[in-house]
Amino acid sequence: MWGRRLRRAGRGAGRGAEELRARRREREAALRRARRQEQLVSKRLLRDDAAEDGARDGAEVVPGPLSEDEVLQLLRGVQRGSEDRKRCLGRLRWALRDKDTQHKFVRLEGSIRTLTGLFTSSLAELQMEAARCLHELSHSSEPGVAEACLPLTSYLLTYLSGHSVEFTELCLYTLGNLVVESEAVRKQLLPQGIIAVLASCIQSPHEAVLEGLGYVLSQLLQAKEAPAEIIPLVLASALPQHMLRLLCAPSTGLGAAVEFAWCLHYIICSPAGTEALLALGAMPALASLLLSLASEVPQDGSEVPQDGSEVPQDVPEGLELLVCPVLRCLGNLLAEESSCEVQIQDERLLITLFLILQCFLPQHPFIVQEGLWLLNNLTADEPFFCAALLSLDLLPALLQLLPCFPMTTVLALRVLCNVAEKGPEYCQQLHQPALPLLLPTLALPDPEPVGHCLELLHLLFLHCPELCPLPSVPGHV
Repeated sequence: MWGRRLRRAGRGAGRGAEELRARRREREAALRRARRQEQLVSKRLLRDDAAEDGARDGAEVVPGPLSEDEVLQLLRGVQRGSEDRKRCLGRLRWALRDKDTQHKFVRLEGSIRTLTGLFTSSLAELQMEAARCLHELSHSSEPGVAEACLPLTSYLLTYLSGHSVEFTELCLYTLGNLVVESEAVRKQLLPQGIIAVLASCIQSPHEAVLEGLGYVLSQLLQAKEAPAEIIPLVLASALPQHMLRLLCAPSTGLGAAVEFAWCLHYIICSPAGTEALLALGAMPALASLLLSLASEVPQDGSEVPQDGSEVPQDVPEGLELLVCPVLRCLGNLLAEESSCEVQIQDERLLITLFLILQCFLPQHPFIVQEGLWLLNNLTADEPFFCAALLSLDLLPALLQLLPCFPMTTVLALRVLCNVAEKGPEYCQQLHQPALPLLLPTLALPDPEPVGHCLELLHLLFLHCPELCPLPSVPGHV
């Protein structure tokens, strides 16, 4: 009835397309905000000096802006070949936490050249301090500061093959921060071979390196030029199969798995990416992963809570951060027509979805929306899952979602329409529990759920005409 749907911003067609696009843009913005709150999309700082003067009484103290003379003095202290150079670099790193000081520093003649010289130094301590200074600069939200660091990008790539995990991690997050703000940085990194370097780096056994790599790649894949210039290079490399393997490996840490899942989502948003990942077996692999994640959710048989109660304490912390992109990936793979040939027909997938809905509805309703998008795509054209929804007695759990949130109401109604559209046999099982809940929906002020509700009633009356018998007319035989 409603067809499979892609979870991509700015997509829509037919009646109400503009409204649908606006709603999807709002949804994407909400997801980005949710990820930012968990420090998954915003720029990241690696600082190990919480006990130093940067933190007092448990709260970070941001330095005030320095004058141009003070910044110049710091630069001269760093340029001197004295034994004090490391201490001066530490003071410079602290000062560069201030936005105005960053601007003054990059405008000074020779500042970046000096930092480059120390960053490429054979003295490990000086090199690390210089890298930390560069990392502070990379956190600036001003493209001009990022572009001032252009001379250092080739060295950052070179050092990703180093032996120090801490140094490699710092270089990765610095690269990831730089590519967020500046298209010039991204355009320089591509011919320098960043994709090939990342494809080599992803074979690292170190969790910190893998998570940092996922961060860099996720920033690249979100760039506006990614579909035309970046995703083809990624697909031509070994990165997709490595990410899929690591995402599904139980030994992969949560942080790296979350980054790889979002990377795969960004790739799937490209038609060529969808075909490539389907060829790599992404559909069964991600379905299996979802089953595995659901096994970590408590199964107490309780109803879907609607009172704002907390997620059960024994749910692994941060599990929702991984479940969200995995649901999105599966939903978008199913939305492609070519995926019909490899669609998974496994009843456990439905049970898994409802376990996730039950667990995360109170505190993370966005997970419920993602789950319902996937359920919509599973039931859109395939009678198997519509029949399973009824035979597994999951209909009551779906109906419980109708009054929860406006968006869950709309999505639940779409799934119900998919089921009703399959014909009289399905409507016979659907109408009795569903009808009492549909009448209140008709009174909602929002026309979207009302429209879906009317469509569902139309299907029920069409396939079950006994629900609306013709009125008898006196004197008429």
